[in-house]
Amino acid sequence: MGISLALKAGIAVALISGEDSPLIDRYAAKMRITDVWKGSKQKARALEEFAERRGFDLSAICFMGDDVNDLEAMRIAGMSAAPCNARPAVLESVSFISTCPGGNGAVRELIDKILAK
Repeated sequence: MGISLALKAGIAVALISGEDSPLIDRYAAKMRITDVWKGSKQKARALEEFAERRGFDLSAICFMGDDVNDLEAMRIAGMSAAPCNARPAVLESVSFISTCPGGNGAVRELIDKILAK
């Protein structure tokens, strides 16, 4: 529901994953996410491509991740976020930590916070 609310509010949502799985495609289709990078080894570059594609400044983008391969993208985003069960190095680096674990409300909590601004 969180992603649906974000899209209805006009917030662009991207999915950048290190995995290259049909599950990513199904999830993106279900959530109506059209900006998708799969098998991404350089998530910061994917984030830059998303910003360029949409005409956004990186400072206006929030990136949520949970592992060390997300850190480079987190550093260039204006806001960084993680679920509470992210790797310790990630938790030390982000500006927002969800009280929920990944897959159990973390994205919704982040979107609620963004929509409340």
